[in-house]
Amino acid sequence: MMGLDEMSNDLIAKAAIDRRLAEIITPVIEDMGFELVRIRLMSGKTTTLQIMADKADGGIEVDDCAEISSAVSAVLDVEDPILDAYALEVSSPGIDRPLTRLKDFDMFEGYEAKLETAELVGGRRRFKGMLAGVEGDEVLINIEDQGEELTIGLQFDWLSDAKLVLTDDLITEMLRQRKAAGAIDETKFDDIETEGSVEEDM
Repeated sequence: MMGLDEMSNDLIAKAAIDRRLAEIITPVIEDMGFELVRIRLMSGKTTTLQIMADKADGGIEVDDCAEISSAVSAVLDVEDPILDAYALEVSSPGIDRPLTRLKDFDMFEGYEAKLETAELVGGRRRFKGMLAGVEGDEVLINIEDQGEELTIGLQFDWLSDAKLVLTDDLITEMLRQRKAAGAIDETKFDDIETEGSVEEDM
């Protein structure tokens, strides 16, 4: 079982309660052949536990999410770590997915991403550019700085947020993967819009 000190940094589970929940849920999900991408307990008018899961090779389906939801509900009923009544949401990471594990940055090398650091790095906290793989425990990203392209390395532990940017290339690759897995009806993807001039916040 994965201990707190092995949870890499906190992009999967940020708050203490999230990390506690991850400890309970991770073995359940992994036994079923899935991976935990992110977990968040969101408090609002109602409390919602959001779980993002995936298969190692991608392509998690709605039925998989339903199975995970049933298994997680059962174990949480026993462990009872959440005091309030809550709604459970299990989802796939989506195309413009959050990058929460070092291996994600390796897997999506060559695709555009937005990274945010907890502290200022070289006078900035936000970095947008092409992922250039991983070196040790550093995430490499090609950014434009004063008209020049630079490859910079950011320690994985410095990151507070990271996600892929929705681009045509990324959509094409995701569709190719899903088609290869036999899990796709291409007609459902005609209306996806890519990010253009509208800059979305991290």
